Parts: sequence; C-alpha cells; structure tokens
Amino acid sequence: MTNPTEDDVRSYYAEDRLLSSLSVYNVGSQKCTPGFQWGPGVRDHYLLHHVVSGKGHFEIRGKTYDLKKGDTFLIYPDMEACYRADEKEPWVYTWVGFAGTDAYYLLNHTDFSEESPVLEQAEISGEIERKILQVYEAKGNTFCDAVSMTGALYSMIAMLMENSSAEAKQKNLQAGRVEQAIRYIEEHYSYPITIEDIAGYTGVCRSYLYRMFQKILKVSPKDYVEEYRIRQACRLLRETDMPITAIAHSVGYEDNLYFSKAFKKCKGQTPSRYRKTENGKKV
Repeated sequence: MTNPTEDDVRSYYAEDRLLSSLSVYNVGSQKCTPGFQWGPGVRDHYLLHHVVSGKGHFEIRGKTYDLKKGDTFLIYPDMEACYRADEKEPWVYTWVGFAGTDAYYLLNHTDFSEESPVLEQAEISGEIERKILQVYEAKGNTFCDAVSMTGALYSMIAMLMENSSAEAKQKNLQAGRVEQAIRYIEEHYSYPITIEDIAGYTGVCRSYLYRMFQKILKVSPKDYVEEYRIRQACRLLRETDMPITAIAHSVGYEDNLYFSKAFKKCKGQTPSRYRKTENGKKV
C-alpha cells in the first residue's frame, strides 16, 4: 500500500468553526492508491464520502460494506470506522466533514441512520458529487466563506432529504416534533417550564413526547431540559462575572441549592469550582 501524492488529493480544512448550527470542518476529493486505508479510528464530526469511481470497503459497527461508483457513506461522530480502497480498482471519492446543532436533525430527514450509514442512489450520484464540489469551491476562512460553505452544504442535505424514502419521511415527522420541542426549550429554558408545557406546544401527549425523545435523542425530555440548562449555566460561568445565584435564576432554577446539586451531577464539580477551573485555563 502506498500513500497518495499531493497531486491525488485536493482538500480544505477550516481553521475556525464559525457557525454553531452547521459548520463545514473539511472538504475535498482524493484519488486513492491501491489498498489505501484510513482507520480504524473515530472522528469528532460527521464525515460523508461519495464514491466517484472505482471500488472500496467500509467497515463500521462490525459490518463491512463493499462500495462502488455512486455509493455514499456517512461516518457519525465518535463511531469507530475504517475504509480502504480496492486493490485492483481503487476508488476516487469526494468528502465533506461537518458538525453543528442542526446536523443530527437534518440527517434524520434523510435515509442515513447509524444502523444504515450507506446510500445506494446512483440516479443522483452526479448531483451529490456536484453539491460537494460546490462546498469546496466556496472554501475560505472568512465569516462570509463559512456562510457560503454552509449554504452549499444545506443545499446538498436538502437534496438528500428530497430523495429520501417513505420510511424516512415518516421518521421526519417525528423528528420535526422533537425539533419543535427543542426550539421551545431553547426559547423558554429560563422559565419554570414543565414537560406538559413542551408536549402541549408540540401538540402531542407527554408519553408520546417521551418516546420520541428516547427514540431520536436517546434521552428523556426532562433530562434534555436539565442538560440544556446546565450547558447555558456553563457558558455564563465562563463568560460573565454574574453571581452563581443569578446564573441559577437565569437558566430556570429557582432554588440555588437544587441548581448546585444538578450542576455537580452533570459536570462532576460545583459551579464555583467549574468557574475557577475554566478561568485558570485562560491564564
């Protein structure tokens, strides 16, 4: 096995992740040498590959996929994977890596899932390749460039959504309810909202809301609210000098003692210790 030369690879890696909702981490294309392999390893972001020509093998979750021209495969964050080019017909692929708060929910509207990380959609193969190329062509390190790359990425994911199966569209309906719930939480977390409030806003009963959260996010609505509030508290502890009591009230906790207990349960340390530790990192 030999490594590809610079002439065989063209890539761009973002210096900064400027957008929290969806941000392009890297994008490019590669003409692989026979047997060239990445992994086994994990990524901290989503990484989508599209096979332009040739063949290769993708291993994930104990399963091996033999891929060809027109196939697309997705690696999820923190999921161990390995992929290698065929010895006789090594593949050429394009890729785009991305992450953000919208990424999981957007992908839920496509046929991708952790259980089914490969798409065989030869009829739109050329369009997928073209969309990834548009992300690459928008590359750059300014904020405007980041927005342009993200816009091209949104366009690509929208196309995958449009071409998703009926099963995926049913899943999308549930994901849409969860998205509604999350938006409500993000807008009202500083108030003493209840799970009944969230369920009422999304138009479902409490038990159905619980099942959707468990299915899609693998967490209960109550735990999601608590985790979101703690994340916001961490931000305020890092970025402001507000008293801890004021921070507790700002993120929806009327009882300061309960806030401290919830914070320690989630972060493994008290709010004051967390602030001291984070401030120490800035020195």
